Amino acid sequence: MEELEQKFYQKYARTNVDALRDFANVIDWSDRLIGIKGGRGVGKTTMILQHIKKNYKPDGKALYISLDNLYFTENSFYRLADEFHQKGGIFLAADEVHRYPNWATEMKNIYDDMPDLKIVFTGSSLLHLHKAKADLSRRAVMYSMPGLSFREFLGFETGQTFEKCTLDQLIANHTELAIDVTSKIKPLAYFDAYLNHGYYPFYLENKASFHQKLHETVLAVLEVDITQFASVQVSNIIYLKKLLQIISNSVPFKPNMNALSQRTGISLNTMKIYLGLLSDAELLQLLHVKGKGMNSLNRPEKIYLGNTNLIYNLGDGNLGNVRETFFLQQTRVSNLVAASPNADFLVNDRYTFEVGGKGKTSKQISGIKDSYLVKDDIEIGSGNTIPLWMFGMLY
Repeated sequence: MEELEQKFYQKYARTNVDALRDFANVIDWSDRLIGIKGGRGVGKTTMILQHIKKNYKPDGKALYISLDNLYFTENSFYRLADEFHQKGGIFLAADEVHRYPNWATEMKNIYDDMPDLKIVFTGSSLLHLHKAKADLSRRAVMYSMPGLSFREFLGFETGQTFEKCTLDQLIANHTELAIDVTSKIKPLAYFDAYLNHGYYPFYLENKASFHQKLHETVLAVLEVDITQFASVQVSNIIYLKKLLQIISNSVPFKPNMNALSQRTGISLNTMKIYLGLLSDAELLQLLHVKGKGMNSLNRPEKIYLGNTNLIYNLGDGNLGNVRETFFLQQTRVSNLVAASPNADFLVNDRYTFEVGGKGKTSKQISGIKDSYLVKDDIEIGSGNTIPLWMFGMLY
């Protein structure tokens, strides 16, 4: 345990608390058992280390560990937690729980046996508590952490604070809200940079090597996370890569499942499983028609990459695709987004959105109640025309 403490304090010393994710304010840190899942690279580890550094002195009361550490090949998580607790520890952060066998059972026992110990754990976005062996659903408060919103990116780049808004607020007051933001900065001056490299906080480390790191992140999801979580044989990873590559060069992809099966050599049933895994891993976004969610075995209406940074990393950067991918990713964090029978998107079973460039007309949504035109390359909209960048202010 002493070695783990030393490694933690090294991380503690290196942790910068200047660039803080707003997502940290979403979490109620007073809960006894908190779970945070999210895609690789979205900043889960950094956020937890920042929380510890801001709230705990390096005096043994708090400890951060990663359960993929070699220490846990011969030592149990429960035993470490018990030792830490007996020494007066009160806050234990466990990273990468999905790498540790039987983590849920031991987590349940720690929770039940050490009632004055707070535990925060993180895991892959593939993690589903209802699939865990122990019943943590009654004990753990779970959060899903997305990557940076355009609003957060603007805050990092300009040093200014921008308030988030709900979709209803955006629709009702978008002109006023846009005027407020554009009186401080020129949002479109930052928009292309966000689309290219602003979703993952590690862009702050080195923009020049960002896409190399992102490519390595994608490979780690395919070769490590999915194989461990879903017990996919390593020999079959080539099929997952092939599937992702085909979709990356075709998005927004309207899947013909039979044709896709023939191109990839993946059976139809396995195809549905693989699409679900890539979606859970946040490499893809599956857009279904109303009433047929991501857990459904129905064919998705459209398939998008998980965010626009992935488009520039894996795809061809098609502008129409980039716009729709941005809208979907930013909006779906706090809203229910489905395919629209008349336009691009139906949100919260009420609002219809058509996404396009500044020359896009409203002909396609004419006569549809609660319909809106979302335009790229405009700073301020009016009426039912809303700037695309503003949907980046929703979280």
